[in-house]
Amino acid sequence: MQSLSDVPLDLMEQSEGVWPTRRRKIIDWLVNETRGERFIDNIFVQMCQRLRDEGVPVARASLHFRTLHPQWLGARILWRTGLAEAKIDTFAYGVEKTPQFQNSPVNEIFSGAIEVCKNLETMRDGDGHHQFYDELIREGLTEYVAWPMEHTLGKRHIATFSSDRPGGFAEEHIAFLKDVLPALTLVSEIRTKNILARTLLETYVGPHASAEILAGATTRGSGATVGAAIMICDLRDFTTISDQWPRDDVIDLLNGYFDAMSEPIEKHGGEILKFMGDGMLAIFPLRDPEACRNLLMAIKEAERAVTDLNERNARDGREVLRYGVGVHVGDVMYGNIGSRRRLDFTVIGPAVNVASRLESLTKEIKRPVLFSRAFVEMAACKEGMESLGSFPLRGLGEPVDVFAFKQS
Repeated sequence: MQSLSDVPLDLMEQSEGVWPTRRRKIIDWLVNETRGERFIDNIFVQMCQRLRDEGVPVARASLHFRTLHPQWLGARILWRTGLAEAKIDTFAYGVEKTPQFQNSPVNEIFSGAIEVCKNLETMRDGDGHHQFYDELIREGLTEYVAWPMEHTLGKRHIATFSSDRPGGFAEEHIAFLKDVLPALTLVSEIRTKNILARTLLETYVGPHASAEILAGATTRGSGATVGAAIMICDLRDFTTISDQWPRDDVIDLLNGYFDAMSEPIEKHGGEILKFMGDGMLAIFPLRDPEACRNLLMAIKEAERAVTDLNERNARDGREVLRYGVGVHVGDVMYGNIGSRRRLDFTVIGPAVNVASRLESLTKEIKRPVLFSRAFVEMAACKEGMESLGSFPLRGLGEPVDVFAFKQS
């Protein structure tokens, strides 16, 4: 089937009156018929295909977004002719300092330009242009345009379109794309705000808690009782380290420690609920029958990671970090707790208190990780454990049988 983008321009000019109808058709679709689609990449792919069907010779297009993410500065959504799905790339912090980015057309728009338009057919190797244009030429593209998409409060993102038509885009094509751009901007802002809300919630409260909050668990006291293996971690002598070292070194030490502890927890299905100064609270919900064993694997990997971190710290003349971990299992209340206007999605209950007391007990017993009998029995891991006896724990009635890893 022949696309309108393949029709010679002189024939299209004879029917110039159809262009407003085509534009309105795509704009109406963007504004009114994409409400059921959550993801901007899917909308973008459909829009590009519709543009081509309506006679606009778009062969490559991209959206560039600045993000609020702890790892990524931004993301690019890329479509080419024939792709049923867009390609999504993320870019780490620091890319904005590279020559490749600083000399790119995307950076021209981020820096304030209102348009970048390049005729690729007239470019030659060695002309001093950005290597990105050479890539487009090798793809058989003939023209490249980029425009800003202005979101609320001056947040600037970018849309780009490239043509494969001899001669590039005609004036009618450029006018068409410019007319569609405001609707695309509106639709993309709504979707990126949804992604931003989810990303920020996952960053600060974890994936499961964020899903609960976005599903409507936002009232004080809302939540449920769940069974979980609980671990509470804390650094030793961190107050002394904070007093002796410069602020940036202290933050770097703390971040290195949390990386070493957190990555194995998340890898094995645990959920980090909060960081408390130099402490951390995590749970492994018992809906996973392997939760206790997963917690054990996470701790062992974290121990190795902290050992590696301490070797690096020692080489750099920094403090060697010591820590304590308390582990217990039981039912916890999982949900919203706090004041009327400020809530915390966390876990509370006697089982959490036991884990906290075991973590404190590591200071006295001088063993870095302590487990309750309840956890050891549920995990069926007595063979690898050493019984340390029963200990009264502050605020608890009965003494608790305490275990630690067998020492080699």
